[in-house]
Amino acid sequence: MKQYFSELYTGGKSLVEGLGVTMKALFQPIVTVQYPREEIDITPNYRGHIDLVLDPEKNTYLCISCGMCEKSCPSDCIKVNGEKMEGEKKKSLVLFELDFTKCSLCGTCVEVCPKDALEYSQEYNLAAFTKEAFHFDILKRLEERRI
Repeated sequence: MKQYFSELYTGGKSLVEGLGVTMKALFQPIVTVQYPREEIDITPNYRGHIDLVLDPEKNTYLCISCGMCEKSCPSDCIKVNGEKMEGEKKKSLVLFELDFTKCSLCGTCVEVCPKDALEYSQEYNLAAFTKEAFHFDILKRLEERRI
């Protein structure tokens, strides 16, 4: 009988201590961000998928179609194609695709680019129902940003 009341006392004491912790937390300021309604600022060091850098002087891309990013990618998720257009001295970028489903976000492509033509995107809220939604045409995205 003595053990019964001892356990009852210990359980009651534990309940009161727990309610005290709960009441204390109830009146403290909220630290959690209410995600769908609020979004926090992303750190500048965030590594999203890659994007082409827009040259502000010429209003075009800096990429010279050398293919170094494609060659250095360990995940084989970048496809670059350049063609020499009539009347131009150098290659023009025709195709720049990224398969983000394969990308390991290692950053090798950004580091190896000789013209610093690639940067990390600040997009972090990517969600879709199909894999095809994560196959990005980076050149097309740059054209949309230019407009």
